[in-house]
Amino acid sequence: MKTVFMVAEKPSLAQSIAKILSRGNMSSHKGLNGACSVHEYTGSFVGQCVHFKMTSVCGHVMTLDFIGKYNNWDKVDPAELFSKAPTEKKEANPKLTMVKFLQVEGRGCDYIVLWLDCDKEGENICFEVLDAVLPVMNKPRGTEKTVYRAKFSSITDTDICNAMNCLGEPNRNEALSVDARQELDLRIGCAFTRFQTKYFQGKYGNLDSSLISFGPCQTPTLGFCVERHDKIQSFKPETYWVLQAKVNHEKESSLTLEWDRVRVFDREIAQMFLNITKMAREAKVESVSKKEKAKQRPLALNTVEMLRVASAALGMGPQHTMQIAERLYTQGYISYPRTETTHYPENFDLKESLRQQTNNPYWAETVKALLSEGVNRPRKGHDAGDHPPITPMRAATEAELGGDGWRLYEYITRHFIATLCADCKYLQTTISCIIGPEHFTCVGKMVISPGFTEIMPWQSIPLEESLPNCEKGDVFPVSEVKLLEKQTNPPDYLTEAELITLMEKHGIGTDASIPVHINNICQRNYVTVESGRRLKPTNLGIVLVHGYYKIDAELVLPTIRSAVEKQLNLIAQGKANYQQVLEHTLDIFKRKFHYFVDSIAGMDELMEVSFSPLAATGKPLSRCGKCHRFMKYIQAKPSRLHCSHCDETYSLPQNGTIKLYKELRCPLDDFELVLWSSGSRGKSYPLCPYCYNHPPFRDMKKGMGCNECTHPTCQHSLSMLGIGQCVECENGVLVLDPTSGPKWKMACNKCNVIVHFFENAHKVRVSPETCESCDAALVDVDFNKAKSPLPGDETQHSGCVFCDPVFQDLVELKHAATRHPMHRGGQGKRQGRGRGKGRRPNPKRPKDKMAALAAYFV
Repeated sequence: MKTVFMVAEKPSLAQSIAKILSRGNMSSHKGLNGACSVHEYTGSFVGQCVHFKMTSVCGHVMTLDFIGKYNNWDKVDPAELFSKAPTEKKEANPKLTMVKFLQVEGRGCDYIVLWLDCDKEGENICFEVLDAVLPVMNKPRGTEKTVYRAKFSSITDTDICNAMNCLGEPNRNEALSVDARQELDLRIGCAFTRFQTKYFQGKYGNLDSSLISFGPCQTPTLGFCVERHDKIQSFKPETYWVLQAKVNHEKESSLTLEWDRVRVFDREIAQMFLNITKMAREAKVESVSKKEKAKQRPLALNTVEMLRVASAALGMGPQHTMQIAERLYTQGYISYPRTETTHYPENFDLKESLRQQTNNPYWAETVKALLSEGVNRPRKGHDAGDHPPITPMRAATEAELGGDGWRLYEYITRHFIATLCADCKYLQTTISCIIGPEHFTCVGKMVISPGFTEIMPWQSIPLEESLPNCEKGDVFPVSEVKLLEKQTNPPDYLTEAELITLMEKHGIGTDASIPVHINNICQRNYVTVESGRRLKPTNLGIVLVHGYYKIDAELVLPTIRSAVEKQLNLIAQGKANYQQVLEHTLDIFKRKFHYFVDSIAGMDELMEVSFSPLAATGKPLSRCGKCHRFMKYIQAKPSRLHCSHCDETYSLPQNGTIKLYKELRCPLDDFELVLWSSGSRGKSYPLCPYCYNHPPFRDMKKGMGCNECTHPTCQHSLSMLGIGQCVECENGVLVLDPTSGPKWKMACNKCNVIVHFFENAHKVRVSPETCESCDAALVDVDFNKAKSPLPGDETQHSGCVFCDPVFQDLVELKHAATRHPMHRGGQGKRQGRGRGKGRRPNPKRPKDKMAALAAYFV
């Protein structure tokens, strides 16, 4: 029997599709990577009985990156990244071993059906899967077709079955357009980012951003925010005057009339109009017009409109909105959430989607009325040729989805129902009056038929004061005429919804990437999200954009990226050559980069005004090993130490606190050690600022602390404080934290495992001797006499943390649930302590790791 291998984009999607196609008659098991399941069943394919295997990836299988040495910021000129630096495809998430997983499951299969998301990114992932699986599949006979592509827009029985019956082929051109975008963004973004990060972080201490990044889409996005900021700053309010009149139309009822001139900016002229108008005692009706108008029902929902509404009305950021929408899609509640189309296909079963909403208490009556009276033909929108608009695919309750999931689903459903309702119809009455020589108007609206506003009440026509019944020639007594002084107001900061509109208008990003670009400028500390989800640029964001304008405005204006996007779309359509577009675009940006580097002084002048030089930033902390003067600790991101005398800057580990470590010095370079800590419940370790940036031994890498240093005699090194192999990761060593007493702990120097032991001990020291059973280092523990848990009132004991019965009982008493794997039948010695550079993980290490210690994950 032949085998069909099927691959979806996410594990939950694979399960849903397999369940539909197998009609629930399938068996499932976890794959070797632990993240993806494999669902198997028997069925029919191309006229024969076959065995189906359905599994998934977790997004992109591969990612593009530079080869090894070109990832070293210190050794490579960023200009080389445009052409000289070779790139390679690497696994996007090495821990998932996705390539190996696909090859194991796909080995010996005869056909492959790709159920990846139906957009350009999905097409790209199709070819990543094929590159992994085709070499291990059975070879086709002659011209037999073995690769199929499923096209679908929702996870419903009908859509999935139709997709299975109408299989096509993956689109190579669309995949190439994604490859081109990835390479352009990598080369351009990395070159500019590396240069400006190193240049400015080497000069200024309070930038408060760990990465001063540039992105071909990210930077124009920031540009829109700063452009609005500049308009606000340069705005000069102007005073103007408005004439307002009130007339009596009934007993104790008045009507406010609006001046037809609207406003004037000269006070004397305004006063003249007031004086003339005040002389009249009556307002004469010149005309009364009544016109029936309609407020149109919405177009079908696409991604950009969903993001706009979620931000403006639901208070949800674009990135968060897309994550929720994708979850609703994979669970089968809505159709595919990435679409530019606002027009329902002719074969779209609107009534069937509507029928599924007849039991929801919030809109059941509206839905039943539509089904009985007949749905209205939706407005004709834009057909982008990608996916149908976003619609609900099955009923849901607030209890099922909860929180933001329900709020987004509710909006999508209400919007869908509204597209099938009638327009809102209302009667607009306009009364024109004359008071002296001046003309005034008042307008009133009265709803005739609410139409779609019943289901979208926030769109309803606001209730206004009722207008009197009158005719031409009628006269009303004037009760008041006054002059109002007002001022023009500056625009407000851009909302996310307004920014999304600008990005769509100028072709910056795609419906899928717009949320990512907005999220990036927030994470980089270029803008902050204020109340009302308004985006206020920070000093850093403002200075960067002004600097780009000063040097080369095209780096920040949307024009050049919009042109690139058009070229990428031509690649997707097969109308442009991938290699030519890539080379042409990179050549343009390479020239811009060189000009930017040569002109960086222009941006530096702006930086000097807003930020402090390194020498004037931070507080004295530890002594430099070269000049023995105090170096300054700069706390703003990225935190670092700077020696103003030597003009040297030393990187530090991030996301923790740094303090001086007992004024102790490194024996190699005489720099004072500092202690990094992630908090009282986290881990901490000392480090030498110089060794951290310039590894002293061949087996050490940049960014290693004393807990990874292989110095044979230093009292702070791994060699002296390492106890045993980590119970969770393969390469880590559990190292005693000498600062943790009296709540002693050891922590892995690679992962986040922490082990607490020997509480209230007076001293804990790592012995040079090792355990005969597991090769871990022995520890010597001194307890206070009053608090000693040792038998027979002993205060001192030496032994193995893992194997010694006295210590083991202490650990079990405090925290343990089970014993060390050695005591559950593990055979042979473990390579435990491994102090020094000869340490290697033991391939025979027991897989059932020490559950007693795993309880201390942080």
